[in-house]
Amino acid sequence: MSETSSTPTNPGSGSAATRASATQPKVLYTERQWVPWYWWVALAGLALLLAGQFGLNRNIWWFIVPLVLFTALFAWFLFWLSRTTVSVEQDTDGTRWLLVEDANLPDTVVSRSMVVPGSARQNALGRQLDPAAFLVSRPWVSEHILVVLDDPEDPTPYWLVSAKHPEEVLAAFAPETVAGE
Repeated sequence: MSETSSTPTNPGSGSAATRASATQPKVLYTERQWVPWYWWVALAGLALLLAGQFGLNRNIWWFIVPLVLFTALFAWFLFWLSRTTVSVEQDTDGTRWLLVEDANLPDTVVSRSMVVPGSARQNALGRQLDPAAFLVSRPWVSEHILVVLDDPEDPTPYWLVSAKHPEEVLAAFAPETVAGE
């Protein structure tokens, strides 16, 4: 004996969560560029040193209060430096977007892309850098991606963005435009 449902089914009457997930972009790649661990150790040592200077030959509270304040200040500073995220998302229509901090770039305006190795970083960021380029570079991330634009409405000639895994970023964003492949 088969059971039948007494409620009619309507394909357009799915739950709001189902409809919202269908319109959400698919995340293909994401990374957050955290500062290196030794920066945390160095600033923890600096917080101890400064708190020790405040607490020298005084009550213990002259050491504890500055230690807490300096540690909180330095931790906030390191989290603020680590705010950079690089991600690649794909819309439901197939367009891929490179998202770096608050900026975004569709793959439809990309003519070429390549990985800039750490050995070529100084040249890429030096005299060869176009002042109109979009640049996001962090000193603790040596490799970059270079994305050359072909958009007559945009005066930006290219994007130069630091990436921990540049090959993976370009493979997720615009694999057909990677130079040398």
